[in-house]
Parts: sequence; structure tokens; C-alpha cells
Amino acid sequence: MSAAPGSIQARLDELGLELPQVAAPLASYLPAVRDGDHVWTAGQLPFVEGKLPLTGKVGDGDGFVSPAQAQELARTCALNGLAAAAAVAGGLDAIERVVKVVGFVASDPSFTGQPGVVNGASNLLGDLLGDAGVHARSAVGVAVLPLDAPVEVEFVFRVR
Repeated sequence: MSAAPGSIQARLDELGLELPQVAAPLASYLPAVRDGDHVWTAGQLPFVEGKLPLTGKVGDGDGFVSPAQAQELARTCALNGLAAAAAVAGGLDAIERVVKVVGFVASDPSFTGQPGVVNGASNLLGDLLGDAGVHARSAVGVAVLPLDAPVEVEFVFRVR
């Protein structure tokens, strides 16, 4: 079955990306909840096939996850967020726009590049949804994230 031109699935196909399976919750919560015409996701870790590809703090130098690597992980978080939202919204075509993105970056105390890291998620959403992917956003440095993940991102989507 081919995707409709201009659809999120068509853009995923053009970019050579696949929507992953919805990640199983780590505790007592749901991956996403629909409330009226909005879907709120739980914080999405950068799971790939159920595993974190990297762990640790983001920073510059040896022993840290590099900002470029962390940006790619944030991109993975966005794919996971889209999967969670689509699962409760009735599919990707139900997603109309991205309203808000909140990114958490497990940071070395001297690292201040959190906005650049979270751009990985924001830029992917813009690539997939065009103007409807432009959103309000926060990018926050934190001491540690679940499972020692370098990045966690949550999303609010408007859906039909």
C-alpha cells in the first residue's frame, strides 16, 4: 500500500525512515494519551529495537556522548513519539501538527548545548510535517535520565 503524497508516511518513505513499534513503558504509565484533539506522549527514550544505542552524559571530550550523537538520539525520540501518538490517534494521518516539544538532555555540568541536541527531534518533525511541524519547545539539561539515557523527549500533537 503506497502512502498518499504529502502524508507523513510518504515523507518517512522519502527519508528512508520507518516508524518503530511503540516502546513498552518502563513503569506505571501509558506511552501516549489522547484528550480531545490532542495527544500527549510520555517521555520518549531513544530506543532502537528495545535497546538504548548509547548511554551516559552528553558533553565534549572523551567519555561523553557527543552533541552530534545526542542530536541523532533526539531524532530517534521523535520517531518513537510519532509512533506512540499514531497508536492512540488512529494512525499517522490523524496527526495535524506538533504543538509542543520538551527535551531533556543528561548533561555534563559544563555542557550548555541542549537546544542543539533537541534540534534533532525538532528538525525531523519539520522535515516530516513542514509548517505543521514547527512548535513551541523547551530544552533542559538534567543530571540523569532513566536507564542512563542521554536524551528523553516528550511531545504534544494536535490530531483530528
